[in-house]
Order: sequence, then C-alpha cells, then structure tokens
Amino acid sequence: MKTPNKPYLIGIAGGSASGKTYFLKLLRAFFTDDEVCIISQDNYYKPANQQLTDNQGMINFDLPEGVDDQQFLKDIENLSRNESFEMQEYMFNQPGVIGGMITIKPAPVIIVEGLFIFHFRAINKILDLKVFMDSKEDIKLARRLERDAKERGLTEEIILYQWHNHVIPAYNSYLLPYRDDADIIITNNATFDKGFEIMRDHIKALIA
Repeated sequence: MKTPNKPYLIGIAGGSASGKTYFLKLLRAFFTDDEVCIISQDNYYKPANQQLTDNQGMINFDLPEGVDDQQFLKDIENLSRNESFEMQEYMFNQPGVIGGMITIKPAPVIIVEGLFIFHFRAINKILDLKVFMDSKEDIKLARRLERDAKERGLTEEIILYQWHNHVIPAYNSYLLPYRDDADIIITNNATFDKGFEIMRDHIKALIA
C-alpha cells in the first residue's frame, strides 16, 4: 500500500511496436525530471552471450529469462527509497557498440516500462497503477518492419522471422494473459491521444 512518502509507481507494458516508446517520449517532454522518472526494462537485458537462442541459433530477446529481473527490481526499490543510481544503456543488435552511462534519479512519480513487468510477480506486486498499451497485430507488424529496418539495420526476412517465432509467441504467453488485469488499457491503432490525456492529467493530479 502506498505511503505518503512513497513515490507513485506506474507500470506500462504492451506488445512490441504498440507505441510505448513514443508514448513515454511525449510524457517525458511534458514533465520535468523532478516530477517523473522513467526506468526501462530494456536496460536490464543480460549480455548477448547469456541470452537463449532458438533452434536456428538466433538470440530470442522476447523471453523473460533474458532480463535481469532481480537487478531491475532492486533498482526500482532504490528509486522508491529516493536513491539515485547510474547504469549503462543496453545496445540491441549492435555488436561492439558500448552504451553510455545514464543516471536515474528518483521522482514523485516513477514509470516502470517493459514487456514483462506484469509477468515479473515481484515487480507487478509493487505497482500502484498498471497500464497496458496495444494495437492490432497487422499495425504492430508494419511499425516493427519500419523501425527495425531503420534503427537496427535488420532485413525484412529477419524481422518477419523474429515476429512469427519470437514476438507473437512471447506476446501470447507473457503479455496477453495480463491485459485484462490492467487498470487502464490504451489502444493505439491510429492514435493514443485520449489515453495520453488521461495519463497526463492523472500524473499532474498526483504531483499536485
């Protein structure tokens, strides 16, 4: 239960290419670092040599085992105790590229985001509000095709392989079962304007 001095923890999960990153970018632009802190599961993936591979030898980043959930939880708890910390940014599919150091500072509202935050029971348990973002499968696939080709330099063949063999099975196993337990569901097929307004106003009220 939330105490008067404890930050308010909002968990945001959703399928790949459902719009979480852009949604959070807009929230980040609206609030200051002293008001809202964002901590992302993406920075807690284990090194590539510790990731599980499929029967074709390809790393499957869409498995909860690939995330250091214990360190993730520990850092969330540190933020809840108003403690700052530094960590290295994780660089997906970019061999030899070393991520820079980032500083995570506590704030009255902490947003925890990632694919598996509802699946990780210890993290799920401490969230004050759970938000699930989603879109139709064909829309998410189109976004992923564009994003991964542009940002990660992947071919269409590899993107489609990952989608059908990694992304969709993971969504069905580790995300969809928690969708109906979320406090707020934001559907982002064409736009998430209304959902964004609700979240923005809720956070404003919390801070006030």
